[in-house]
Amino acid sequence: MTPSSIKNLVRRDPAANNMDQAPVSSPDQASASKETLQELMEKEAKTERQLARPWRWLSAGLGAVMVIIYFYGAGYQALGTQYHLGVYVLITCVLVFLLYPAGGRFAHVSMSIGASLLLAILASGLLIFPDFTALYQQWGYFLESLGYDGVFFALENDLGDLWYTGLLTLVFAVPLIWIDQILLRYRQQLPSLSDHILGAGIAVTVLYWISQFEALNYRAGAENEIDMLTSIIGLMITLEICRRVLGWSITLIGIAMICFGLFGPYLPDLLAHRGFRFERLATSLFLTTNGVFGVMAGVLATYVILFIFFGAFLQKSGAGRFFIDLPLSIAGRSPGGPAKVAVISSALFGSVSGSAIANTVSTGSFTIPLMKRVGFKPHVAGAIEPAASIGGMFLPPIMGAGGFLMSELTGIPYAKIMLLSVGPALLYFLSVLVMVHFEAKRLGLGGLDRSEEIPSWQQVLRDGWYFSLPLVVITVLMLFGRSPGNAAFWATLTCIVISWFKPETKMGPKEIWEAIQTGARNTLVIGATIGVIGVIVGTISLTGMGLKFSDLVISTAGDSLLMAVILIALASLVLGMGVPVTAAYLIVAVLAVPALGEYGVSIIAAHMIVYWLSQDSNITPPVCVAAYAGAAIAGADPWKTGWTSFKFAKLLYVMPLMFAYVPGILLEGSGLEIFTAFLSALLGTLLFGAFAMGYLRRGTLIHEWILLGIGTILLYWPTFETDLAGLVVAVFVWWLQRDVNTSSRTPSTDRLA
Repeated sequence: MTPSSIKNLVRRDPAANNMDQAPVSSPDQASASKETLQELMEKEAKTERQLARPWRWLSAGLGAVMVIIYFYGAGYQALGTQYHLGVYVLITCVLVFLLYPAGGRFAHVSMSIGASLLLAILASGLLIFPDFTALYQQWGYFLESLGYDGVFFALENDLGDLWYTGLLTLVFAVPLIWIDQILLRYRQQLPSLSDHILGAGIAVTVLYWISQFEALNYRAGAENEIDMLTSIIGLMITLEICRRVLGWSITLIGIAMICFGLFGPYLPDLLAHRGFRFERLATSLFLTTNGVFGVMAGVLATYVILFIFFGAFLQKSGAGRFFIDLPLSIAGRSPGGPAKVAVISSALFGSVSGSAIANTVSTGSFTIPLMKRVGFKPHVAGAIEPAASIGGMFLPPIMGAGGFLMSELTGIPYAKIMLLSVGPALLYFLSVLVMVHFEAKRLGLGGLDRSEEIPSWQQVLRDGWYFSLPLVVITVLMLFGRSPGNAAFWATLTCIVISWFKPETKMGPKEIWEAIQTGARNTLVIGATIGVIGVIVGTISLTGMGLKFSDLVISTAGDSLLMAVILIALASLVLGMGVPVTAAYLIVAVLAVPALGEYGVSIIAAHMIVYWLSQDSNITPPVCVAAYAGAAIAGADPWKTGWTSFKFAKLLYVMPLMFAYVPGILLEGSGLEIFTAFLSALLGTLLFGAFAMGYLRRGTLIHEWILLGIGTILLYWPTFETDLAGLVVAVFVWWLQRDVNTSSRTPSTDRLA
């Protein structure tokens, strides 16, 4: 979801308007919070241009073409592989150059020089050299004369006819820089001339890949000069596309991986490999289905963008209001009611939004002010929402993009992955609910005031039950064997139909067009990662780094599976700093799943471990982008909010251990083993909430807190004997706390938890 679409959602959603109505802060504070939130979202993904005609028509047309083509492919007739992947990459790349500016003045100058080089190559191939093959051959001869060994040069010769290419680059650069700077100064909302040239350049390279798809498969490993030239240009431009949308952090990782592929012989023994020439890297990463057009592009084009389109239509149908009203009617008046509403609404909205940040902003704009109103401190209110929001990535039917990637990587049908994911996801939301309840009891907080009108849950269901139909359609169709894309197609049509149930939500041609445009633009943020993710995954595959990482984990962890999971958790956290969680999951999965397999962990359990751990950067400092969004809405300190969010999301680190040690939690084993696993997990999660918050009947004393920790471990271990022992410990602590006033005389451990 793009920043502009999130801002529009916050501005237009009736629920969001309550942020202004709730008497929790002054107008100045509310304005400052909105400005902070806008600034945060612009840092997370660069602000789009507000295009004028005819560029607005062009971008709208391209977005509509994308939606129509992929809905046609999902609903009627599948597209060929080259069109299925190529059209998405083509339209995404062109839209990025139209909608996303290059950045500051230096970035614009750099883009002008890059565009000039493209023009010089084009002019040289048409006017100076017989053809582009001769141009590339001359470049190859020049590199060989320099003593090029794939990495380093030793100057021994001149450029020959390539001087003309360099001269043409200079000739084109002077006017191009001047024109781009004028547009930057006076027409900032227009694509620069360099944007058009680079957009045309990537379009030509992708069209070449589409048109030569069969021939490229035949000559794999023996690519010709045109293939090499095309792949180098395409690879460089896809890196620029990622930089524009997601910034330098993930782009530098991609550049570092290219350097890793080039400098293999010069690296330490642990990382060393034979190394590859740049042309070999470029052709492998751009022309084959192991790189840019690899697993990430395949999953995005096959599943993810269709569900992003579906989410746009579902929001437009008016379902967002229902996702707020139902939890409000169920839990609004209970202790800490608004916080529980945040958890339940985040589960409903998050299961289809595919973004913890979008989930935090859309539901948090309503729930966070309500939490502050009933007495939650701002940093606590801002932390509960993102802690709950990341759970939407675990909850079927959609699970963001990760579930589809998991299906692709493991070969397990997505319907089965949904089935395996339901139990752990519900346990996660239960853990947050329990922690919220104990936090409210600890602070002595109630729910919403009785004077406030809250509709009954029966009335909410009676008035809006049909908003759940699209989710039912998706689930039922996939359980009956339909592809996820086909299920998303029919669910999207269902969104249009249910919008007609009420005049105020009816989607006509205008609303359908707006949903199409929102859906198309929402795909760009994740689509921009295709190039860099292709580089990372392709380089890991080409160099064999996955096996080296496995050896590193195994040698460091020894025989300890626990230590291996901890190392992978640290790697996931570090990698997640600045990398979208879906990309972090894919990268860590390629590296870590083989290592976990060496410890006897099943492939689905290994992927679940990595997938859950990949979400931690949303709520764990120092990055915790979703927590920063919650802090901006709450007007709280971001750092304090991040650590508090981590406190409420602790099960994120417990469940991977369950996947590693308790196969029954993923429905492996006999019926009794599965029943025991879930009974233990349920009881353990309830007591874990008390342990994590340092509160049961009152704030726990040190010895009581230690006993709760022991009881939690016993309950999580899936045997009836340990469950019984854990329950005895829990009852004993409950009995110890029979004097509820003790906490007022003795310091409790809630801060320690």
